[in-house]
Amino acid sequence: MNLVNPAPKIIVEAGPPCSIRRATEADAPAIEALYHELVSEGHIQVLPGHIAALAESNTTFLLVAKIDDVVYGTALLTLCPDVMYGTQPFGVIENVVVASAKRGRGVGRSLLQQIEQIAAHHDCTKLMLHTHRTRRDAHVFFTRCGFSGETKRAFVRNSRQFEE
Repeated sequence: MNLVNPAPKIIVEAGPPCSIRRATEADAPAIEALYHELVSEGHIQVLPGHIAALAESNTTFLLVAKIDDVVYGTALLTLCPDVMYGTQPFGVIENVVVASAKRGRGVGRSLLQQIEQIAAHHDCTKLMLHTHRTRRDAHVFFTRCGFSGETKRAFVRNSRQFEE
């Protein structure tokens, strides 16, 4: 399988089969709708052209999960160069979102499994993600998927705070 531009991968969990693939321009409206489920912020703008550019990237992977040809989940993986362990990168996972109607059916787990395969292919030293401190359901989910919330602590500074 070409993990830079992976073919759709069919994963069977509880519920209908879920296919995971890189996002295309046509997925922009569905991804934007999923992001609106994640946050109530009104400034979300998913640009089809930017998705097309990311689809050609060797270091950024915007994935979608589809059931019956409908996008129900998305996740973004960015591979970051590092010098600590030779040339091994590390991965940062962002915006893992599954439509509320499909949660608990393996869609999110399938996305993370595909991300782990991409990270392994690129010899990543680790995968990191963060989630809002109040999203207890997400904390439980990520823990069940093998992530630890006990070993590291994330700090965030949003762009509106830059120059303060």
